[in-house]
Amino acid sequence: MSASAQSGSTSEARSRLLNTATRIFYTEGIHSVGVDRIIAEAQVTRATLYRHFKGKEELILSYLHRADQGIRGQVTAVLAQGLAPADTVRAVARTITEGIRSAGFRGCAFLNAAAEYPDPAHPVHQAVLAHRQWFLEAVTQLLTEAGCVPGDAAGRHFVMLRDGAMAAGCLFDPALISDTFLDGVEGLLRTAAASRT
Repeated sequence: MSASAQSGSTSEARSRLLNTATRIFYTEGIHSVGVDRIIAEAQVTRATLYRHFKGKEELILSYLHRADQGIRGQVTAVLAQGLAPADTVRAVARTITEGIRSAGFRGCAFLNAAAEYPDPAHPVHQAVLAHRQWFLEAVTQLLTEAGCVPGDAAGRHFVMLRDGAMAAGCLFDPALISDTFLDGVEGLLRTAAASRT
């Protein structure tokens, strides 16, 4: 086998492992899933798993990194549209409701992981906090540009609304939860507009 073919099969195996872990971790939880099941469903050997990941913890961190990159990509795609600041906030909010309304929605991958890894010093909990800090900073910046003052309070409010919607979205009617969340975001923007008049 050539080096390029071997590299291709190596990355394919890693991708299968991560895809399998992502699906199972998100739908069933992290602690409840052992590496044996991931190996079996990914159709790889144990040696292949440990060639790509040091262990389950590294696989979990890769799962969370993938989720983080997906959300960053959504925000970047919204920013690339060049919308007015308030419309940018609305568009970011709609990406959240698209997730809530999607098939198989099981809440926020990060909140779910934090519930399973409550120790603030644990690397999984640290990954959750890092993602959430980035998200808070990103929406605070967008809300500040949309005229929300103080921006940090508006950012915290947005994240709180989002967290509630993500938790409720898998318990109640996703359409109703999505509309309620979007109404809350509109409230933030209306307050900002009123303060400028």
